[in-house]
Amino acid sequence: MTTALITGSTAGIGAAFARRLAADGHNLVLVARDTKRMREQATELHDRHGVEVEVLTADLAEDSGIESVTTRLSDRRNPVDLLVNNAGFGNKGRYLDVSMADELKMLKVHCEAVLRLTSAATEGMRERGRGGVVNVASVAAFVPRGTYGASKAWVVQFTQGAAKDLAGSGVRLMALAPGFVRTEFHERAGMGTDNIPGWMWLDADKLVAAALHDLARGKTLSIPDARYKALMGVVKVVPRGLLGGISSRTGRKYGPQ
Repeated sequence: MTTALITGSTAGIGAAFARRLAADGHNLVLVARDTKRMREQATELHDRHGVEVEVLTADLAEDSGIESVTTRLSDRRNPVDLLVNNAGFGNKGRYLDVSMADELKMLKVHCEAVLRLTSAATEGMRERGRGGVVNVASVAAFVPRGTYGASKAWVVQFTQGAAKDLAGSGVRLMALAPGFVRTEFHERAGMGTDNIPGWMWLDADKLVAAALHDLARGKTLSIPDARYKALMGVVKVVPRGLLGGISSRTGRKYGPQ
């Protein structure tokens, strides 16, 4: 049985990955800050699917948290075959309205942690000649709006670049770029969502199924929904200056308030 490690496992996309991978027979390593919630999740997944589930409490905004996860990923005796870098959050407010401490914390989780965890995992995977990494980004990566989108753009570029460098090694890397998903993300950030049209929302379980299908096909970027694929196709042909104005106006109309 293979083992998957999932960061931010207790809610939203991370929890959906845990449910799907456990149902498929993978042992799990769950990573999050809430120990009690993870233990409850681990018990439920073990009882329902008969898989082994480890719990690793870690705050990826802290060096100690990142180091504890890299140590687990580097364990050659209990290898991790699939890493899902899902942990992340958003800050409420425009650029310069958010404190520098909060901005740097977001970059720590979205960029530094993703780099260090991916590197720790893929070293062993390359030695074994197999393995996979899914780095959760966002469609916000493709529009010029905010530091959240900028951090997710880094995730996409890093993942696709690393995938090219590891081509032929048996290790697959893929950036997952969803749109709006019904999770705790916006609530935790104190963002309202009443003004977001219903058609823009995605189901986390369907998203994960599409993502794993794309990973198996060897894709390095997954945009798991026809609606968002179409939107991103439009984004590619709109001039950047015009796109910036559109994304700013759209963000004020439909974005979190």
